[in-house]
Amino acid sequence: MQKWEITFIDDHGETTVEQFDHDQKPTMEQAAQLIRERLLPVLKRLDLNDLENRAEDPTVKNLKSQNSIEILSITPIS
Repeated sequence: MQKWEITFIDDHGETTVEQFDHDQKPTMEQAAQLIRERLLPVLKRLDLNDLENRAEDPTVKNLKSQNSIEILSITPIS
């Protein structure tokens, strides 16, 4: 499993970097889900099914609109 560094703006407007293990480069949606699980564990159980197939990357949009978290980059760690 490879380590990935996800850089994002957190809910305080500060640039934050978190490391995650993932088999391959996570998509923006997968990265948003990883961030949500780590930073907002209660929201891990949040059902976004009402947005599935109606909105592209529902977790990305939800993190940005509800929690002011925006993903800036996903890079591999050597």
